[in-house]
Amino acid sequence: MTTDILEINNFVVLIDSTEAQEAEIFHCKIDEEVIGISFYGSGEVESTISFGDKKEIIHSSKGIVFSFFGNEKVEVSHRIHQSEPLRSINIFSTLKNLKQLPSFEKELFEKNLPSLLQTKADFLLGPKKHLTPAMHGAIIKIFETELEGAAKLFFIKSQVIELLSHYFTSLVEVSKKEDHSQIEWVKEIMDQNIETPPSINELSKMVGINHTTLQKRFKEIFGVPIFKYLQLQRLNKAHQLLSKNELSVKEAAWRVGYESISSFSNAFYKQYGFRPSDVAK
Repeated sequence: MTTDILEINNFVVLIDSTEAQEAEIFHCKIDEEVIGISFYGSGEVESTISFGDKKEIIHSSKGIVFSFFGNEKVEVSHRIHQSEPLRSINIFSTLKNLKQLPSFEKELFEKNLPSLLQTKADFLLGPKKHLTPAMHGAIIKIFETELEGAAKLFFIKSQVIELLSHYFTSLVEVSKKEDHSQIEWVKEIMDQNIETPPSINELSKMVGINHTTLQKRFKEIFGVPIFKYLQLQRLNKAHQLLSKNELSVKEAAWRVGYESISSFSNAFYKQYGFRPSDVAK
């Protein structure tokens, strides 16, 4: 894989590409608290995010853009599949550098990515969207420019700024929509963060739907309130872990986000009609 690294104002930009015929694996580590925004013009990547004893897997493919927060406890392993050439733009800024942005630029992050700025988690996935035609256009220009030297650098900087502008514009547009896809997005966020889920207010800000409408629409679509859904996912995950004899009852409870073993056991019994210790035998 080829990676070009640029520094643009308070941001570090990684421009990744590869046309290798076999799958490639790359490892990296986050050194401090950062906000990242990744744009995939083409390619397919499976990223395993490790932090402490936790892991999350993010599937990225052509036409996807997503943001995230990560700190120094996060390690990432990227598996790049060769179904098509990879072309991605990854824009990073430390929280320290974001605070030094001009007020109008800083406000874009504060209004559109508040959960990433305020989270106490080691890793949190933010909005995940489809690229707009304008974003696609900027990515194509970056990879296909024939400019060289300083002119090329100046041009790429302009396109990166354009990408960020289109990204934040798309988030503002999303905040005006309260459709089925946004509720599906909430479900995806909860599925990926069952151990340390965002609060209702954080979810509301991430998808741009007020918390009352969010809770109402989620129950209409999935039949249960948001945190009842979360509880069911936690219990299902714990049941899987115990069935495989991978963890003790205490370890399974902690793995899925329960601090109280008795609360976990009671919830498990209410859901399945038997105690978690009966599965772990």
